[in-house]
Amino acid sequence: MGDVTAPPEAHLRKWKRHWKIWLVLIFFVLPAAALVAYTWITLHYAYSSGQRSGYIQKISKKGWICKTWEGELAMTTVPGTAPQIFQFSVRDDATARHIEQVAGQRVALEYQQHKGVPTSCFGETEYFVTGVRTISP
Repeated sequence: MGDVTAPPEAHLRKWKRHWKIWLVLIFFVLPAAALVAYTWITLHYAYSSGQRSGYIQKISKKGWICKTWEGELAMTTVPGTAPQIFQFSVRDDATARHIEQVAGQRVALEYQQHKGVPTSCFGETEYFVTGVRTISP
């Protein structure tokens, strides 16, 4: 019964034959896969969520290559004071259209905060609106 494993020189020859594949894997495929995984995690797990209420001041689709819905909500605590502006992004076209329809009315926006999203192709802010409802006076 002899030793069934190949001698170390055979493994070394096999590695030398495929060294370009290993370099591509180590320097290109693995970092790209890590970036894709990180982006997926930042977009699917919210850091925080909540609601903000006020008046839609602006909603528009922006961008040269990556078109995203960006908007502003004017929040006033006391009439006559300067409003605080809440800037937000919308990933869903149906939600953005609903926000356009209720512009000028008092609304409550449901949002999720996603910290660390690596590119602005998903939105220029870290606040992503997931729902909108009108608030009757």
